[in-house]
Amino acid sequence: MAGPTTAERGAEEDLRSGPSPLGKLPGPRTLIILIVALVLLGAAIVWVLYGSSWLRVERVSVSGTRVLTQAEVDETAEVPLDAPLISVDIDAIEARLRQKLPRIDSVEVARDWPHGIDLKVIERTPVLIVENSGNGGKYAEVDAKGVRFATVPEPPKGVPVLEMELARSAGSSRFGTERLVRAAVGVAGDLPAAVARDTRFVKVRSYDSISLELADGRTIAWGSREKGRAKARTLTALMKAAPGARHFDVSVPTAPASSGS
Repeated sequence: MAGPTTAERGAEEDLRSGPSPLGKLPGPRTLIILIVALVLLGAAIVWVLYGSSWLRVERVSVSGTRVLTQAEVDETAEVPLDAPLISVDIDAIEARLRQKLPRIDSVEVARDWPHGIDLKVIERTPVLIVENSGNGGKYAEVDAKGVRFATVPEPPKGVPVLEMELARSAGSSRFGTERLVRAAVGVAGDLPAAVARDTRFVKVRSYDSISLELADGRTIAWGSREKGRAKARTLTALMKAAPGARHFDVSVPTAPASSGS
């Protein structure tokens, strides 16, 4: 039997080899056209972002304020109106707000395309008030982190006043004033909600001797800030068991006591 012809062998080789995986490469003229098109596209994008009037800052919105006013935040932010939105330094705006308005705990600055800047503010919440006798009888607000962030002429309603009545002892010298303030803040944060609303004074004699005075004159010996949750549970149960008592002691939560009537 005769073998395949030359033409048949050539066709079989073409089938085995298949088309080139790279295909046909574009010529120099096509490459030049593609490069020019990409350059023009990039220039158009840059012009739209920076040179046109389509994506510029026209408004600033402020949300989340409680004590601060929106106008105060807006003025402090110093957002450049009519500037290209893409060029606004949002990190600088955030740093400026936190530095100049210490009442701000955190702030989120975001671009709101095509024309806005959004400022979402979270203000610090006072947990305690410290009387500042050297500042005309004003009060410093202290948040849950122990940060003194604002001075007010009168205590805000529902926020207890911190009284530092430090006892002179060898042990008390180990604790600085700021550490004692943070300890008092921790105690205020651990109080049962009903007691916290009624607390008027948090008194600190030492790290291990913190007490509370309620609006009706009842007192609570809390001790240190350690085991705060256990003390809170014990205090709630103790107040229910002795509703007429005037003094409660939960400094040792496993051995509470109450007295007075």
